[in-house]
Amino acid sequence: MSLERSTLFLGLILISLNAVSQQRTVHEFTLQQCIDYAIKNNAQVKNALLDIAIQQQDNKSITAGALPSINGNANYTDYVKIPTQLLPGEFFGQPPGTYIPVQFGTKYSATGSISLKQTLFDGQVFIGLKARQTSIDYRTKAAAVTQDIIKLNVYKIYYQLVVSKTQVEQINANIDRAHNLLHVNTEMNKNGFTEKLEVDKSSVQLANLETEKQTALSNIANGYYGLKFLIGMPQQDSLVLTDTVTEDQLKQGLLNEGVYDYNSRNDFLALKASNTLNEYNVKRYKASYYPTLSLDGNYTRSGQGNNFDIFGKGQWFTSAYVGVNLNVPIFNGLQKNADLKKARLQLEQSQNTLKNFKDSIDEAVAKAINDYHTAINTLDYQKKNVALAEQVYNQSQKKYESGLASTIDITNAQADLRVAQSNYVNAMYDAVIAQIDYLYATGQLK
Repeated sequence: MSLERSTLFLGLILISLNAVSQQRTVHEFTLQQCIDYAIKNNAQVKNALLDIAIQQQDNKSITAGALPSINGNANYTDYVKIPTQLLPGEFFGQPPGTYIPVQFGTKYSATGSISLKQTLFDGQVFIGLKARQTSIDYRTKAAAVTQDIIKLNVYKIYYQLVVSKTQVEQINANIDRAHNLLHVNTEMNKNGFTEKLEVDKSSVQLANLETEKQTALSNIANGYYGLKFLIGMPQQDSLVLTDTVTEDQLKQGLLNEGVYDYNSRNDFLALKASNTLNEYNVKRYKASYYPTLSLDGNYTRSGQGNNFDIFGKGQWFTSAYVGVNLNVPIFNGLQKNADLKKARLQLEQSQNTLKNFKDSIDEAVAKAINDYHTAINTLDYQKKNVALAEQVYNQSQKKYESGLASTIDITNAQADLRVAQSNYVNAMYDAVIAQIDYLYATGQLK
């Protein structure tokens, strides 16, 4: 029994530990905390940062071209059969046309050498050295572009989920009204003032609202799944959004309307860096026409002998040299000419792309301002419309309870209120998106 109890106790401990390990982590995040989490955990951002690290290694390879190259070489040979050479027989007093086989060399030989090569001048290498920082700048800005896109999507999903709270609150308020109407109709039916049909209609309306709430909650849950995937959070974790959004916040972007700088956009800076790299590419192909100059050096020790103790008693000989090599390109089938022209065309393409992107920023800002104004005006209008619809509904309800209005009146008022509320929520969504798009277009999305 003691063993069984110990086994059971151990099993309960393991189950408890497993249950604790599977508990969901709860994250209560502001918008900025969501963004910070995404920058650390989003796979696209991670890969963009790895691109910077990869470029740093490429730069080290470029730097290596300007540093000395030193190589060592060692060789040991055992001639199992010493090579045979044929010498003319005349050398040994034999008739012309005859040959005497002779073996030259020793059975064992060994060689050790060390060589050095240093580039003294190579235009392409020097251009590559100058372009290293620009390459890092380009990768850095490209990573920032990826981060900006992630931020943009986090902004939109985060605030859409925040706005969805207003939608749920409105649905809950409508459910309360429907419960109240159902209660009124039920009591009136008991007292013979209305038909059972009115009670059934109220029940149907309540059921429809409950269904609408479940649909809204399901869509909101999907939104949370999408946001957690975007920021790189495990789906089993719980995410709570702590920021709120107000109409005053949505109107803040209008205070500095139309103020923007191309250089505040990381995607524009990335294109500028790409254009600069293409300029370096043109210079690199121009430099391929220049002569190259390099320094060579070599030191060699070689030994030979007929016995295996060559390293002890064999004869060793030393040779060494230092030389300067000048390579002058003369003609290579016009390949360099074609490469240079191609690089110039690519540079022209990047310049056109850069100019066109500036125009696209101007267009995006103009459109964003227009959409922003429209969204804010619509939001103001829909807010007033909701207040008016609530007033109409409340008056209709009082008249209905007093017997001065029909079921159709209260039903129509309720339908109008739901439409007004839906339009208001949609206007909030549109205003959120319009503000975010405006801030992104003007490079103010932080």
